[in-house]
Amino acid sequence: MITRILAIAVSEAHIARRNRWVLISVGLMVIFSLVLSAVGASPSGGLGADRLSVTVASLTSLSVYLVPLVALLMSFDAVAGEIERGTLPLLLTYPIARWEILAGKLIAHCAILIVALIAGYGTAAAVALVNDPNAASGLGALWRLTWTSALFGATFLGVGYGLSALARRASGAAGMAIGLWLGLVVLYDLALLAAVVADDGGTFTTQVFPVALLANPADTFRLFNLAASEATAAASGIGGAAASISLVQALVSVLIWPVIAFGLAIQAFRKVVP
Repeated sequence: MITRILAIAVSEAHIARRNRWVLISVGLMVIFSLVLSAVGASPSGGLGADRLSVTVASLTSLSVYLVPLVALLMSFDAVAGEIERGTLPLLLTYPIARWEILAGKLIAHCAILIVALIAGYGTAAAVALVNDPNAASGLGALWRLTWTSALFGATFLGVGYGLSALARRASGAAGMAIGLWLGLVVLYDLALLAAVVADDGGTFTTQVFPVALLANPADTFRLFNLAASEATAAASGIGGAAASISLVQALVSVLIWPVIAFGLAIQAFRKVVP
């Protein structure tokens, strides 16, 4: 079983290496991390936090948008692309389970994503350490951001596989992926904000709102990292939301979402008839 999964992973890694957009994603992570490192230098003194902790808060806000997008770009044609190229029927003739195929793809794509994260976050950390002698105290927050970003990306990789299996065409899967990204990462929070304003401190704000935040992997990722960081104040508007949800609740949500997403992807792939 492990040999079959690793064989799929190696094959996917070779395919991904030939796709130049993977290198572009690494470059984007580095560029944005450098920009945020420079911007993060100004408020660090006023917040009473070291430069790296403030940079981590900024990187968290960046990762909420960029990590899911990169993950969906890698995964939206994982199944649909195989169908359109005519390789899926041949792949399914081998003695390998469908979940093993997705597991191999997940390992390869997670490895690529982790490389991009290390490149971007490592660059930001290097800049902060060079310019602030106290920045080493923020390394714990940076490590936490790194492994949660990997889990966050794995969640959207699973989502991408599921959409790819449902669409069965790469173009349709791409459209669904972008729509889902906009919905979960952008429009979801706007809708919650509008509901909170309309509720004016009522039942929705006190009872429904925290649950709604935990139901969105993007929000739980942001809340977990910022609630555990010394620089929570660096992200405007997040302090109250982070205070309404315990760190344990956010952590559980961060850990369980990749499993849920991958399970749903397996169920969708099982219904695909090549």
